[in-house]
Amino acid sequence: MDRSLIRKEVIPFFKILGSLFLATIIIDALLHQFGLVWIGCWLGIPGTILILLSFLYSMRKRKKISFGKPKQLLVLHETLTWIGALLILVHAGIHVYTILPWLALIAMLVNVISGMTGKFLLDRSRRFMAEKRQAYLTQGLSEKEVEKRLFWDATTFDLMKKWRAVHLPITLAFAVLGITHILSIFLFWQWR
Repeated sequence: MDRSLIRKEVIPFFKILGSLFLATIIIDALLHQFGLVWIGCWLGIPGTILILLSFLYSMRKRKKISFGKPKQLLVLHETLTWIGALLILVHAGIHVYTILPWLALIAMLVNVISGMTGKFLLDRSRRFMAEKRQAYLTQGLSEKEVEKRLFWDATTFDLMKKWRAVHLPITLAFAVLGITHILSIFLFWQWR
């Protein structure tokens, strides 16, 4: 059984992130190739809607809604966020001429990377703790001794679970910049 950290954790992280950028480049190139660049101008709307729908997971976690299973909503959160970010990246393309959209785009990317990092770190840490616990139990150690030996790892894991304390302000910054960008579009729109 291959237990390489790079193969199990780092490569999947970069595959997901790389596929986001590659899909953006391909879609943007196809829109340019077929003279459909104008479609990209409108992709920000469904992208934003998908990202907003991805918050169902957060609402379920905070008991603001009661429907849906948390694990399924987490998968939905990750999928909708990836697709929404893709649409917004295509929307932005290379046609961003002012600072506000760039800041919103950068905040979105930092938010996506933050979420992916948290996901991969927590999954890795959870598996590490389970494997270490099992190894100690297999050695014949008592439950009390296992808890004693896992104390610092468990403390570190509990601290890592608080990564949301970092992810949440990043999400808030993205939301504020995104909303400000949307409001500025309405404010400066050439209404004819």
